[in-house]
Amino acid sequence: MPIATTNDAVRLYFEETGRGTPIIFVHEFADDYRSWELQFRHFEQHYRCIAFNARGYPPSDVPESTASLLAGPRGGRHRRCARPPSDSQDSCRRPFDGWVRLRCISVSDIPNAPLSLCVAGCGYGAEPSERERFRSEAEAFVSCIQAHGMAAFAEKYAYGPTRVQLKNKDPRSFVRFKRRLAEHSAVGSANTQLGVQRDRPSLYDLTDQLKSLTMPTLVLAGDEDWPCLAPGVLLKRTVPSAAFAVMPNCGHAINIEEPDGFNHLVANFLTQVDSGRWPMRDPLR
Repeated sequence: MPIATTNDAVRLYFEETGRGTPIIFVHEFADDYRSWELQFRHFEQHYRCIAFNARGYPPSDVPESTASLLAGPRGGRHRRCARPPSDSQDSCRRPFDGWVRLRCISVSDIPNAPLSLCVAGCGYGAEPSERERFRSEAEAFVSCIQAHGMAAFAEKYAYGPTRVQLKNKDPRSFVRFKRRLAEHSAVGSANTQLGVQRDRPSLYDLTDQLKSLTMPTLVLAGDEDWPCLAPGVLLKRTVPSAAFAVMPNCGHAINIEEPDGFNHLVANFLTQVDSGRWPMRDPLR
């Protein structure tokens, strides 16, 4: 079983395919490395594709407490980023999915910085007016998981207002998504909610760091993923190398809702990066 070890000795399961510049796919809270299957099939023709399960998601290690998520070398879980699992760590390109992965890059001192970022579905709960509701929601999720288990939680969570789009478009993919969520560790999912989701700072409090990002950045969101639209605009306005693409009639899981459209946007982005044509924002704008 392929395993990479973090600098605080947590073992992470990964899969990889293809050759070339690495792309590291990082999953969201409600899914795992399997959610990137259609991206693997598309991008393996030209890139080395790597997907892993985060800590708390078997077969990766499941720490028993949130301490492993909150504390560690150089002061924080978000700095303990995954590296490519072999010696080809240079020239690494990383599509990041969501807030934790953007935070990892924006505040880190990783020696081998990524060539580019794709930030998909980022910013839920970031708006200042939504902070308390977001924190309460995380605690309610944990109560549900602890009281009823992952199967019951998945049955409820999967029908959220930014998830039903997948059910309506592709019922078979929706069933697979719900099954994957139900298979997750109750301990790992609860700890992720309490140790990462609930207490993460708002993107609106990180604008100074975000202004310093100069690597090519593509921000993606579905137009029915309401909690991520305003944060997407914030990222576009703040990160000087960012573009923002909104996918029509889509909820949160855009890479499995509309894989062809998602892959097309990302492929065009990577082509521009590879050719050196991705622009920085003109200072006059």
